[in-house]
Amino acid sequence: MSDRIDVHQHLLPTRYREALESSDLTAGGWPTPAWNPGDATAMMDDAGIATGVLSISAPGVHFGDDAAARDLAREVNDFQAELVKDAPARFGHFAVLPLPDFDGAVAEAVRALDELHADGVVLLSNARGRYLGDPAYEPLWTELAARRAVVFVHPAEPPIARLDGLPSPLLDFPFDTTRTALDLVAHGVFDRHPELRIILSHAGGFLPFAAHRFAGAAMFNPDTTPEGILAGLRKFYFDTALSAAATSLPSLFAFAEPGHVLYGSDFPFAPKEWRGEFDRYLTAYDGPGAQRFPDVDRAAAEALFPRLATG
Repeated sequence: MSDRIDVHQHLLPTRYREALESSDLTAGGWPTPAWNPGDATAMMDDAGIATGVLSISAPGVHFGDDAAARDLAREVNDFQAELVKDAPARFGHFAVLPLPDFDGAVAEAVRALDELHADGVVLLSNARGRYLGDPAYEPLWTELAARRAVVFVHPAEPPIARLDGLPSPLLDFPFDTTRTALDLVAHGVFDRHPELRIILSHAGGFLPFAAHRFAGAAMFNPDTTPEGILAGLRKFYFDTALSAAATSLPSLFAFAEPGHVLYGSDFPFAPKEWRGEFDRYLTAYDGPGAQRFPDVDRAAAEALFPRLATG
């Protein structure tokens, strides 16, 4: 394909990289890659991607100081907005928020969506151990729902020790995505805010494979039912970043609603050869469920981001 919309593409502007390095932080032990707009455009040309919707990856912008996090979020979002202004068909952006500063996050979400016209916001799967069903998020969900905002959930390092030789993105990130998705549904966020459109990274972690097991959450949350849990889990959208494989696509396509699977590359964190292997399998896949999802490359994303629609 030559016209993909990539909803899982990252950026690392200079100011953000400097903040990471000064704080001695990485994305869960994963090496921090090089990035610039020219390299992003070259990758997109090579991979048949027309538009990349950019976002900041883990660990986000909050490194311990609320004021510094607010400033960094504003700088990064202003930078992204300028990229989109200069090339609106080439780039989109999810605004980053200074969580776990919840007041600052609400203010920046409102500014980014109303003034910068961001395509949505990115939330990490947990903010210092607080998952997306936590009541502290409720004012933020209220503002996002009022704008029918698209929310991109990117995994973060969970509050557990890494296993030796296994950086969090390899193993813990899919777990944390799954954990926060179920937390969000079991605690009624979709029930209170049905207008939300939420994309889960990396095919939702383990969610499609184990969704019927998770329906058991209704036994411990009296305001829910097994059917309600499954219905809530099916409200999610899913991207294919590093997840288009023979063992994952059948499960994803069996669970997701039509139009709810979107293309993702995970550039620049995913090595080119690894990313290319998943892309080749996605392009060639004709197994179970393939006929239900002819829109993965573009049309599903156009429905979420009408400004990117071409016809």
